[in-house]
Amino acid sequence: MLVAAAVCPCPPLLVPEVAAGAASELDTARAACADALGVLAAARPDLLVVVGPAEPSGRGPHAEGARGSFRGFGVDVDVRLGADRGADASGPLPTSLAVAAWLLERTGWADAPIEGLGVGEPLEPERCIQTGRGIAGRAERVALLVMGDASACRTLKAPGYLDERAAPFDAEVARALGAADVAALRALDAELAYELKASGRAPWQVLAGAAEEAGLGGSLLYEDAPYGVGYVVAAWS
Repeated sequence: MLVAAAVCPCPPLLVPEVAAGAASELDTARAACADALGVLAAARPDLLVVVGPAEPSGRGPHAEGARGSFRGFGVDVDVRLGADRGADASGPLPTSLAVAAWLLERTGWADAPIEGLGVGEPLEPERCIQTGRGIAGRAERVALLVMGDASACRTLKAPGYLDERAAPFDAEVARALGAADVAALRALDAELAYELKASGRAPWQVLAGAAEEAGLGGSLLYEDAPYGVGYVVAAWS
């Protein structure tokens, strides 16, 4: 059963070496992510599953010890998902799970075994829900770290340019994640999320499936749109 969840954004810019001179601009987001991971640790899970958006080559699943890198962003930074378990046949971590691995290393996670799962942006909502239900049944006490960004269309300089639908979409996402509103997450419009380049839609709906019978409460820890991309941090317990 799901006993806790943390929701974090997944821009590589969370890693200070990637952000370089702009690293301080996301200090508040990093601190909120650390607080959310603290909620996971306090729940004393038997298993932590990290879920994030991924291209087909990175969907995994990824075993504990899987490795990732930010070398593609021009920095010599490597990460590992939890303890080193030797060779991982699933291949390198997708960027979203590499960011999660960096967050977990930064906070010194050693509270439970870890697994990673990349999900594709086109994954249908019902498939996401079913995936979440399966994760919740993996252990008596399961925690989820859910990675994903909201829209990328909040400003003229955003990656997806300005779309007037982006701000209300992100506001509803932040409300639903902050309130642990499972029904609202299930109801997110997959087509609209795709048009707004919201990479978190599928992972959030996996969370909704995992949390159906959990009765968790939520707390919104951070919501902003630096660089025109919506970032949300929330904790459920």
